[in-house]
Amino acid sequence: MKKIAFVLAAAGLMSVAACTKSPEAEAVVNNADMVADNMEMTADNMDAMADNTSNAVASDVLENVADNMNAAADNVRDAADEKVDNM
Repeated sequence: MKKIAFVLAAAGLMSVAACTKSPEAEAVVNNADMVADNMEMTADNMDAMADNTSNAVASDVLENVADNMNAAADNVRDAADEKVDNM
């Protein structure tokens, strides 16, 4: 019985800890995720275009742009995390 009480108490503390983010911080993270997800989808589309083109130079350019877009999406998420840490 003591183990069950301990587990329930630990779960309660963990849920309280998870709720410590302010609504503003949650909005920053959600917006950053949405923007980064859209950037990653665009990069995926560019990769698909690169695969479907017969022009090797254009294919290389599209792949490079897609790689840069994925890196930018990671930067958006990192910036949001830094912003939340400073809130």
